[in-house]
Amino acid sequence: MAKIKPNIIVTGTPGVGKTSHCALLAQNTGLTHMSINQTVKERGCHDGWDEEFQSWIVDEDKLLDSIEDEVKQGGYIIDWHSCDLFPRRWIDLVVVLRTNSTKLYDRLEARRYPEQKLQENLDSEIMQVLLEEARQSYDEDIIVELESNEPHDIESNVDRIEIWIENWRRDHVESTAL
Repeated sequence: MAKIKPNIIVTGTPGVGKTSHCALLAQNTGLTHMSINQTVKERGCHDGWDEEFQSWIVDEDKLLDSIEDEVKQGGYIIDWHSCDLFPRRWIDLVVVLRTNSTKLYDRLEARRYPEQKLQENLDSEIMQVLLEEARQSYDEDIIVELESNEPHDIESNVDRIEIWIENWRRDHVESTAL
């Protein structure tokens, strides 16, 4: 059975606004916001807690097994700082959010990130690590890079993604009904 709703990954360095984008997008479209951090914690898809980086050590195989049946049906906005572990066949759009490094530093500092974690994330943003990861993992035509520097960027980015969703539905759902 064909999906009637797309799956979208919203990815980027911590602090770029993934969760804010996903929450508004879910509210506006009816798609389901799947926070991978929350899923990992709630479903026990981890190998413990990393004290140095203050984050879960994700068991990627367990995570994928845990979400596969849901995501394959479509209709999910996947919110995570990485995208390369999700199978290409699951994903219809990859949104890579980018933020000016000065603004990102301020956001991560406000979150009280440990210095090593803060620097690692800044380096990742500056070196475009997540954008390159997306380019290596998915077809170029499903990858969109969007700036997320100011609060108004969230609304304009969500508007763009909503237009993409409308087009996807027209191209995939209406064409299968003919």
